[in-house]
Amino acid sequence: MKRLVLRLVFVLALPALLVAVWWLASDGSTNVFWPPLRTILQTFPDVWTAERLRADVLPSIWRLAAGYTLAAVVGVAVGTVIGSYPRVRAVCEPVLEFLRAVPPPVLIPVIMLFAGIGDTMKVTVIASGCVWPILLNTVEGVRAVDPVMLETARSYGITGPSRLRDLVLRSASPQIFAGLRQALSIGIILMVISEMFAASNGIGFTIVQFQRSFAVPDMWTGILVLGLLGCLLSVVFQLVERRALAWYHGLRASTRRSP
Repeated sequence: MKRLVLRLVFVLALPALLVAVWWLASDGSTNVFWPPLRTILQTFPDVWTAERLRADVLPSIWRLAAGYTLAAVVGVAVGTVIGSYPRVRAVCEPVLEFLRAVPPPVLIPVIMLFAGIGDTMKVTVIASGCVWPILLNTVEGVRAVDPVMLETARSYGITGPSRLRDLVLRSASPQIFAGLRQALSIGIILMVISEMFAASNGIGFTIVQFQRSFAVPDMWTGILVLGLLGCLLSVVFQLVERRALAWYHGLRASTRRSP
């Protein structure tokens, strides 16, 4: 119980300090673009009602989930193939490095030409940015699978889907989850950027509308919503990761305890 309380204090200490600094630094501000935090918090419940949450937040979460899931499926599948076969990796690596260097926001006008201005465009933009950390981490994770374990599995006749599921992907899963974590933050950024182009709802669209109408406190409430959404998704991801990689964390803990 004591350990849990200490961990909770450590988790909340920095956010509480940052909020306190923001409150004190902005208190009494007369700058129209830098309103006091007190004003922003008072405005928050009036702006983000249940109706606005349904109209703007839920569509954004759906687009993020769709693009992120698509990127995860493609990244893990293609990364496993590339990481498993050196010749495929040698052929694909230059092309992957070229495509990875192109910022996804630059592709939005091009994607709009092919996918239109609806949700398909936004999901595609999110997926096009999230796929790279997942794919590259999957490649490296598959490449790092212990050759002795691969040979042992072959000796025991473990091949095909069983070998892929129980050995290759399981061994590469810590690095795959590292790529998934990186992709999550990229996905949130691209979700907002994609909603600033020819959108009619979403968090990014709402923030831009507030900015264009000079409703500055309302605009800051949208930024707070994005921060809270990012924190919530991070907590959910950590819970999923801890459950999926329980064997890995247990192995690391036992290794640290061993002399």
